[in-house]
Amino acid sequence: MSRIGKKPIAIPKEVKVNIQGNVVAVQGPKGKLETELPRGIKMEQKDGHLVAERESDNYAALHGLARALVNNAVEGVTKGWNRELEIVGIGYRAELKGKETVVFSLGYSHPIEYPLPSGVTVAVDPKQTRLTVSGIDRQKVGQVAAEMRSLRPPDPYKNKGVRYVGERLKKKVGKTGAK
Repeated sequence: MSRIGKKPIAIPKEVKVNIQGNVVAVQGPKGKLETELPRGIKMEQKDGHLVAERESDNYAALHGLARALVNNAVEGVTKGWNRELEIVGIGYRAELKGKETVVFSLGYSHPIEYPLPSGVTVAVDPKQTRLTVSGIDRQKVGQVAAEMRSLRPPDPYKNKGVRYVGERLKKKVGKTGAK
């Protein structure tokens, strides 16, 4: 039995949940999200909690996934999600251009403009080396942060590039001199 799938999801007072077929719509103070459930999984609302139930053991692999997706939606509309990135390197920086575009200077011959999808916001600190990607959809926030990191992934030799805050890198040793 799925341990995660069995856990009930507590619904805060300010959150409204609407279940229609295999779509769970969650509305809260930060916005509205819809989550589509996989086939064979049903959500039921019982005394202030959401419970995921599966039709048979054939859908055991999707049980915990469906519960986690709905839980992420509930948390997203109440608290929101954010991911922090830091830029390391001389002359490497990021700045906001309007509200929909982030411009990166990452040591290439040209600046890179990254358009933001709807529902995702980015805050840049005054030093222009730290970014905070935030939104209500956990998958979108994670995808945008991953795409920004992939513009200049951390270099294992010089430790330069875009990385997640708290990400630990293994520094490699360069070439040794000839004797």
